[in-house]
Amino acid sequence: MDSVPSAAPANVSAQAVSSTQILLTWSSVPEQDQNGLILGYKILYRAKDLDQEPRSHVVRGNHTQSALLAGLRKFVLYELQVLAFTRIGNGVPSLPLILERTKDDAPGPPVRLVFPEVRLTAVRIVWQPPEEPNGVILGYQIAYRLASSSPHTFTTVEVGATVRQFTATELAPESAYIFRLSAKTRQGWGEPLEATVITTEKRERPAPPRELLVPQAEVTARSLRLQWVPGSDGASPIRYFTVQVRELPRGEWQTYSSSISHEAMACAVERLRPFTSYKLRLKATNDIGDSDFSSETEAVTTLQDVPGEPPGSVSATPHTTSSVLIQWQPPRDESLNGLLQGYRIYYRELEAEAAAGPEAKTLKSPSALRAELTAQSSFKTVNSSSTLTTYELTHLKKYRRYEVIMTAYNIIGESPASAPVEVFVGEAAPAMAPQNIQVTPLSASQLEITWEPPPPESQNGNIQGYKIYYWEADSQNETEKMKVLFLPEPMVKLKNLTSHTKYLVSISAFNAAGDGPKSKPRQGRTHQAAPGAPSYLAFSEITSTTLNVSWGEPLAANGVLQGYRVVYEPLAPVQGVSKVVTVDVKGNWQRWLKVRDLTKGVTYFFRVQARTITYGPELQANVTAGPAKGSPGSPRDIMITKSSSELTLQWTEGNAGDTPTTGYVIEARPSDEGLWDMFVKDIPQSTTSYTVGLDKLRQGVTYEFRVVAVNKAGYGEPSSPSTAVSAQVEAPFYEEWWFLLVMALSSLLIILLVVFALVLHGQHKKYKNCGAGKGISTMEETVTLDNGGFAALELNSRHLNVKSTFSKKNGTRSPPRPSPGGLHYSDEDICNKYNGAVLTDSMDLKEKSVDASESEASDSDYEDAPPKHSFVNHYMSDPTYYNSWKRRPAAPAAHRYEAVAGAEAGAHLHPVITTQSAGGVYTPAAGPRAPLTGFSSFV
Repeated sequence: MDSVPSAAPANVSAQAVSSTQILLTWSSVPEQDQNGLILGYKILYRAKDLDQEPRSHVVRGNHTQSALLAGLRKFVLYELQVLAFTRIGNGVPSLPLILERTKDDAPGPPVRLVFPEVRLTAVRIVWQPPEEPNGVILGYQIAYRLASSSPHTFTTVEVGATVRQFTATELAPESAYIFRLSAKTRQGWGEPLEATVITTEKRERPAPPRELLVPQAEVTARSLRLQWVPGSDGASPIRYFTVQVRELPRGEWQTYSSSISHEAMACAVERLRPFTSYKLRLKATNDIGDSDFSSETEAVTTLQDVPGEPPGSVSATPHTTSSVLIQWQPPRDESLNGLLQGYRIYYRELEAEAAAGPEAKTLKSPSALRAELTAQSSFKTVNSSSTLTTYELTHLKKYRRYEVIMTAYNIIGESPASAPVEVFVGEAAPAMAPQNIQVTPLSASQLEITWEPPPPESQNGNIQGYKIYYWEADSQNETEKMKVLFLPEPMVKLKNLTSHTKYLVSISAFNAAGDGPKSKPRQGRTHQAAPGAPSYLAFSEITSTTLNVSWGEPLAANGVLQGYRVVYEPLAPVQGVSKVVTVDVKGNWQRWLKVRDLTKGVTYFFRVQARTITYGPELQANVTAGPAKGSPGSPRDIMITKSSSELTLQWTEGNAGDTPTTGYVIEARPSDEGLWDMFVKDIPQSTTSYTVGLDKLRQGVTYEFRVVAVNKAGYGEPSSPSTAVSAQVEAPFYEEWWFLLVMALSSLLIILLVVFALVLHGQHKKYKNCGAGKGISTMEETVTLDNGGFAALELNSRHLNVKSTFSKKNGTRSPPRPSPGGLHYSDEDICNKYNGAVLTDSMDLKEKSVDASESEASDSDYEDAPPKHSFVNHYMSDPTYYNSWKRRPAAPAAHRYEAVAGAEAGAHLHPVITTQSAGGVYTPAAGPRAPLTGFSSFV
């Protein structure tokens, strides 16, 4: 089958013959690369840096291998290429580009000869170099004379090539002078430019041209003729006119030419578009300046022309055993050049011996067989693109090869013909797509596709196989692939797919004649798989005991992310203990965690995994608890003062470290938690005190505070803790319970005394009445008075004696701490709030130790000692806490803790609160220490 030449002509050379001609020669395309009969050659050429698109020169036949390009610009560098063409189309152009310059010649006239300064006896002229220098400009010649003098009496002056102005002096006032200016190359003086000037000082801008007219008889498809009447020249000769054109309806004014002769009264405007409306306007220019633009012309519409290009993307495919389907794309609107009337399809039967040689395939005049389609006809839309139109050529002969070309036409004529296409009639591709396509996921990387063959009446022969097209739903162009199944089995497995991804699948059947249409895409999604590792792992706000850890979402989620698992442990045991902490964070939005149980200077090993249906690979990193190297020293002189409504913490700056201190943070340790946590951040470096209202703290909780300095290196050594201070707001003494009790008792005593006094007064009056001797029998009562004559009244207060202290045989002591190995506590044992903020929605902590035992102690061991700490009073009111303390025997071996916590994804920071302990029996260390998680601090 013929094709375009696959190689370019060889040995291309060019030589300038004259200032307007270049001779080009070449040798033929190698025979093995001709791919058919070479019908001729095309020379593509353009003036470098001047022409946007190359022009072409066609040489017919394969025997002529040279061409003379004429009508070229003088002394201009040209780019040239040669290509061969067959009836199918153009071949490959020659490379590299051939560069050749035409010879030089006498220059053209200079441009823009103007007189910006004119006096009674002197004139200054200014000019621009020629538009067509035709060589290297060597200089300029200025010649001038009185307009009334002899034509041969010029005064002549020559200036250099770089000079652009000249002043002529000693002229006659109020006189007309003729000036001529010409340029020179090595080929001689060029054509002169002539202008007239009047030596006067009464000049002004010209009046605009008037009476603009475009005769309809002068309008063609691509040009028109504009006529006008010049206005007043303003006592200064007009040098040139400028024409502007505007394309309707929304075009901008464009300058067509600004060098129209001052003597012209009409101008041909070319390079217009067919069947397009325009308006035009004009202005004049003299030595003083430009006139105003003239009035616009009426709208002028150019005539129609034949379409400039044929239909595109023409194809012919067998439709049935006696018809073919022609498909094409309409020409571009800007190439129609009028109202499109329709298309013509020319087709002819190729002779049987055409296959023997390409000569028989030469297209003859396509007038015998053609089908004419009008623009008003109905067209079938092809599924793949709404811009394609179709037409079915029917009643063709079976088992014959046909050649088809197309043209577009309007009332003027037809466009150029499209490239010919060939089609074989007798066998046809399937007319319908496979049916009932089903997409079933098998795994995270496999889909099973099943379908039914096209209906038998549409198969047009034996189905030889299927083509399965599949792609990711959101990126078809980048991910589309095709799998060919040569066995006519309606099932295939697509492998190596991306997990948890939506795919679209389309299938077409094929037979010996070609491919049938594609089915409508059906979608399916692969199963989920384990996610990839988190994209990053970072640490921030690293202090001696706390840090923030954050991580990124996996680049490959491979499913719906259900959460993350964070595991951390020290690289080496701390005081004989190696504790592994595991935190499960539910949900995908929270990708950070607050860790608060670190040990100063210890390096920790962190691992983070994402989870979909299972956990993915880990992302690992090490981090060392503060203070950072080069960070500031600990602040000094920590002092805290308390008023009735607020606390004030004061300190003094310590050592600055390697770089200046940039600020401070305050850490707090509440008595009901026992762990240090960041309380206030971003305190300016100039500040050495901080005040917080008591209403911001939890009432009844005792707090300790410490200050940490910060610089560019990080968080420094924390200060020593402040004295413990209660967050309880102090009420006035008259609201205290003891004051109210005293007042109640005093009031009761006064009432009793008053009652007793009234009783005595009544008795005294009775005895006095009886002593009056009124015949009443005498009775005698004796009242024994105590304490000065008052009856003794004893008020007994009921006292509740409760065993609320812990004691041992040799004196009072602190309650024994339970061994970590024997410790079990539920969610209720852990305080879930810090400063009123929820820290975790759900957290279970479990600690496991090796061979931990405990000793029993009776309740009698904890009697007779008065309470010494608020912890005892707090928990003695609840028997479950009173009886929960058990003594445990010591476990001599070192042990390993494992803490597991589950954190719901919520709107607040999730802390991990764990503690570490040395091996053996838990013994309180001297001085302040962190209590077990879930218990209040006590000494």
